[in-house]
Amino acid sequence: MDLLARVAAGFDTIEADAALKEQALKYLGQWLTQPEFAPYWPQLHWLIEQGKWWGLLDRFCQILPFGTGGRRGPVGIGPNRMNRWTLGASVQGHCEYLKERFPGVEPLQVALAYDVRRFEDQRKNYNPALPNPVLHLSSRDLAQHAAGIYAANGIHAWILPPDSPRYLATPELSFVIRDLGAHGGLNISASHNPPDDNGGKFYDERGAQPVAPEDQIMAELVDQVTTIKALPWPEAVRTGRIHFLDEEPHRRYIDLCVRQSLVPPPRFDEFLVVFTPLHGVGSMTALEVLRRQGFRVRPVEEQMTPDGLFPNVTQSPNPEVPASMDRAEALAQREEADLVLATDPDADRIGAMVPDGSGRPWRFLTGNEIAALVVHFKLEQLKRQGRLPRSPIVLTTEVTTGLITRIGRHFGAQVVGNLLVGFKYMANVLWHLERDGRYEDIEGTPDDFVLGTEESHGILAMPQIRDKDAAAAALLLAELALEQKRRGRSVLDYLDGLWRQFGYFRNEMVPIVLTGIEGKQEMERMLDLLRRDPPREVGGLAVTSYEDLLDERGRLGPLQGATDRLARNFLIFRLGDQGKISLRPSGTEPKAKAYFETCSPPRPAGASDEVWRGMCREVDERMRQVATAFLEHVLGLVGRKLPEGGVRLSR
Repeated sequence: MDLLARVAAGFDTIEADAALKEQALKYLGQWLTQPEFAPYWPQLHWLIEQGKWWGLLDRFCQILPFGTGGRRGPVGIGPNRMNRWTLGASVQGHCEYLKERFPGVEPLQVALAYDVRRFEDQRKNYNPALPNPVLHLSSRDLAQHAAGIYAANGIHAWILPPDSPRYLATPELSFVIRDLGAHGGLNISASHNPPDDNGGKFYDERGAQPVAPEDQIMAELVDQVTTIKALPWPEAVRTGRIHFLDEEPHRRYIDLCVRQSLVPPPRFDEFLVVFTPLHGVGSMTALEVLRRQGFRVRPVEEQMTPDGLFPNVTQSPNPEVPASMDRAEALAQREEADLVLATDPDADRIGAMVPDGSGRPWRFLTGNEIAALVVHFKLEQLKRQGRLPRSPIVLTTEVTTGLITRIGRHFGAQVVGNLLVGFKYMANVLWHLERDGRYEDIEGTPDDFVLGTEESHGILAMPQIRDKDAAAAALLLAELALEQKRRGRSVLDYLDGLWRQFGYFRNEMVPIVLTGIEGKQEMERMLDLLRRDPPREVGGLAVTSYEDLLDERGRLGPLQGATDRLARNFLIFRLGDQGKISLRPSGTEPKAKAYFETCSPPRPAGASDEVWRGMCREVDERMRQVATAFLEHVLGLVGRKLPEGGVRLSR
């Protein structure tokens, strides 16, 4: 019996969709016979001999989906894994896209970045005694492979020198694309995903990820790739189409971040920041910016080395996860620091902890709290200094706290608060302002832009960069905390002041995960039933309006392709002036994110502290009721129940 027949017989022993099995056998046939895949044969033969039928089905049932900005997933063998082939097909499609988008332009140029990742098979999926072309495969290796494909297609690629000790953070790549006048870019990174994951994310000439319909055009060209033109790295370098980045763009990026400063720099002994890059590249951006501006910074030494295995990080190298900052918190407690800051591996997200005078020594700031704090701080400082634009513009997403809108309007800002999730949509607003002087009903130019925020710990602080940026965010947060210390207040005092002035907001995100082979189908059925019959009340609160962003008669108009459909698969339930629920399912996994918001009006004039605390407790209780009722309802639609213990909220 030949190998493919053995796999077919093995697939017959497992319960899975027949179409998936058929597709997997088709791709396996190619990988077992075509010479370009010969390096993978020893491991493939071993997987077959070991009868790893479920694993083989998962690796070969599809080509790793090319989403709205690229591919991301586990590194491994097969078309449903990240490897040289899946990245290469993406890059080849990007080459075709660039030639269509810029006909006759010579030379086309791209900028490449890569993170600290290196595949070490931590999940023990492969035989360590056999040759394995993905073992030890690093982001740098993949970036150089991509550069060889661009060069083979006549496109010039800018990349760090092979011996460079530096990396390009995600926001720095956005800056470099614009700084060089390149036509696009590629970032080899999986951000804060598990260590064995990797990905390739593409950027347009504006330094942003493309939005519909451009992302759909690129995805279709990637899907049409049958042949990948590639040159080995040494040969690609000899073509003269590989250019090495020197230190000048980096210096200009750091200078740009430092120019965002809003307050006089600290004296040496005035303020202490504890900082961790969580083994990523933030020491080359955020740390450098803080020190340039005069901040005394104590690094978490055991987390400073760029290391894609993230050996000294608890749970996840993600500053959205409080446990990731446990070592920084302990150091800050010992050193009596004023602020803890953390960046994720590609240094686009920011995390923060501040001293808490009551109970636990340190308090984690949520992404929504960070967003509200920095928006108010920047608007307030610019107004105080007479530098606030005549028509300031603040950008945020549909799932970010509504406190941003109340703050922005207080300062007379034009607030775009209904954007889809992702900073590419903020970049799109900036592009419309650049091109047209308007976006929907707001008018202005990029010079009027003040800040863009998202609940997932992302801040966009300046129009010269078109992605979230932890370096500029770190400076904003450090200066905010410094200014409060100078006034004899804490960051938490400042936050409490915002709640009293604009209303207390409680925001929670709860993942809905449907396990098993039927999970994706159940998720689709859940959404379908919700669309047919949306709830009229949730947790005792009336649903005053319901919006389905897939509705082509709605505010977003006709769909612009599959990628647009994926981004707009989004339901919003508004609960009057007391809250909101947003539901956003994944397009590739059987899970969804439910975003809940409950809120109060501002503290009434003359109300006592006890009355105000009671109002805040009511908002917290309303959150528990709304989240529990909604999740019970949507899970009940597909015959599921809440897990034991009920809804898990942040507090």
